[in-house]
Amino acid sequence: MTPGVREVTASTLSFASHEVKETHRALAVETPLELVFGTIPYAVMMVTPDDLEDFVTGFAMTEGVIERASDIRAIKIETHPKGLRALIDLVPEKLSAHLSRKRAMTGRTSCGVCGIEDLASLPSTKQSVQQNAALSDQAIKRAIDSLTSHQPLNDTTRAVHAAAWFNADGSFVLAREDVGRHNALDKTIGALMRSHTDAHAGFMLITSRASYEMIEKTARFGASTLVAISAPTSLAVERAEALGITLYAIARADGAMKFTGLEPHFSEETPL
Repeated sequence: MTPGVREVTASTLSFASHEVKETHRALAVETPLELVFGTIPYAVMMVTPDDLEDFVTGFAMTEGVIERASDIRAIKIETHPKGLRALIDLVPEKLSAHLSRKRAMTGRTSCGVCGIEDLASLPSTKQSVQQNAALSDQAIKRAIDSLTSHQPLNDTTRAVHAAAWFNADGSFVLAREDVGRHNALDKTIGALMRSHTDAHAGFMLITSRASYEMIEKTARFGASTLVAISAPTSLAVERAEALGITLYAIARADGAMKFTGLEPHFSEETPL
């Protein structure tokens, strides 16, 4: 088993027969990870302890601490009595810029903006993304159909989210899993950054809802299309529209809803 899975003993109760049987169950591991830039603690996030270098890289980029993977000189993961600690060595100019900023955050698995001090501090990407050619229906369906085969941790535990990157034709590139939906996306973004993948070469597919933070992270990476298995929030649609992201959601094997990047429609009375 990977570090992200732990087997426990449980009792299974049958409501029909009232029998109780001992069974074994694989659980997704959730552990605190403290992120330390230089010598300054920055955040504590609840994560699945797999692909942590990818997570650190993606998290640092979507938080605005770095712009590229090479801004990190080294990542050291060490154990702590209460969890794990990531010691992140930034290049001097990024460390200096980071120290001029301030943010203290305790991250929960469901929260993407915990710890900010006021509304002005909400993460907000300024620049619209570069639009790619429209995806075909077949590419989106191909990605959705293949996603479950790239979720081994969820197949074992039924308790984690995934984010996956596909080429424009729907062919699979990579996926990462985590108990937190934001973490899964950060891990995938980090893995793509570390492998020097072009953000314009494909699209992101997530197993969760499309919320404000998921749009912001996608935009900061530079991808122009996000496909979500669950529904979007209203603010996610607004931000996707503002940032030029094409957003598909409620994506299923038989279809998906397109919320942004819509072609204009004209009534019979509207002059062309």
